[in-house]
Amino acid sequence: MSFLVEENTAKRRFEILVDDALAGFTAYTLRGETLVFTHTEVDDRFQGQGVGAALVRGALDQVRARGGRIVPQCPFVASFIERHPEYADLVADKP
Repeated sequence: MSFLVEENTAKRRFEILVDDALAGFTAYTLRGETLVFTHTEVDDRFQGQGVGAALVRGALDQVRARGGRIVPQCPFVASFIERHPEYADLVADKP
């Protein structure tokens, strides 16, 4: 099973393809240059296979690569960061 995470800027979300099939997405809004992650969804066919974690990891790695910051409003993204504190530095300070 191969994963590919790509940003779809037109839809303001990161999408994960599993063997070339759209398997899920994590949506965001923009607050200035900060991405506010609002919702993550994985297709039922791909539940329990690590797809959600791979999606969030891929999205956060891309944000880090461009020097971005995030606000994890989505409970899935927030819990991922709690379990993977190496991503905590991406969280923007609360206003």
